[in-house]
Amino acid sequence: MKLLRFGPSGSEKPGLLDADGQIRDLSGVIADITPDVLSPISLAKLAALEPTSLPLVEGSPRHGVPVKNAGKFIAIGLNYADHAAESNMPIPKEPIVFTKAITSLCGPNDTVVIPKGSVKSDWEVELGIIIGTKAQYVDEASALDHVAGYCLINDVSEREWQLERGGTWDKGKGCDTFGPTGPWLVTKDEVGDVQALDMWLDVNGRRMQTGNTKTMIFGAATLVSYLSQFMTLLPGDIITTGTPPGVGMGMKPEAVYLKPGDVITLGIEKLGEQRQDVVAWSAK
Repeated sequence: MKLLRFGPSGSEKPGLLDADGQIRDLSGVIADITPDVLSPISLAKLAALEPTSLPLVEGSPRHGVPVKNAGKFIAIGLNYADHAAESNMPIPKEPIVFTKAITSLCGPNDTVVIPKGSVKSDWEVELGIIIGTKAQYVDEASALDHVAGYCLINDVSEREWQLERGGTWDKGKGCDTFGPTGPWLVTKDEVGDVQALDMWLDVNGRRMQTGNTKTMIFGAATLVSYLSQFMTLLPGDIITTGTPPGVGMGMKPEAVYLKPGDVITLGIEKLGEQRQDVVAWSAK
């Protein structure tokens, strides 16, 4: 099942994608796709619906973040060995954990804004995990029982602020529009083996990243279990799990960074695609 939120920013409605790729309006069934909708019982009720019985949404509305009111947006760094190599950093012995501000979340096709003063804004195609039930001190064997589903994320990053300004990575990761998420939350049953998904990212039609989740250093179950040892994961929390090689920072002979007018397109097998126009920051 593919769950989504559609409509203008701040006024999204809940929906699901039917077998023909058309949006069906769920607002007569649930108020929105909120954390409480992500429990196994609630998801089972939605899965039991006949999509053709729901109103068809005409046209091509904007997609929002597929879950409303996410409590935490947690990220994992250097989780692909070849990306660690291109970043000239050692392969981590444990997951590198940082946070992305909730205010960085945006729809999958919303505009990406280069922040004021940025000189090294970059791209990262990543697998996202959306938590469905509370996870606290869970083991790897049961970790995925706490997952509602998966999604596509672009972990947009400002490298100078992340790596050259001291302190933690967070300041280069949490800018507004630095977390395009969606277009859908795809439930576990539809994804199958989450460690066997092809992924890619293009900038201006040029292939920059090609990878597969099978090369993650720490897989989805490991990450959920690991994080649950240090913080309680709650329904609606989002985990973005690292990126394969091909980021702008690692380009040879010199790095390539985003500039106004660029177009980013990206996708992960079974999880859909995104498209973002890149613009300069301006005072409003």
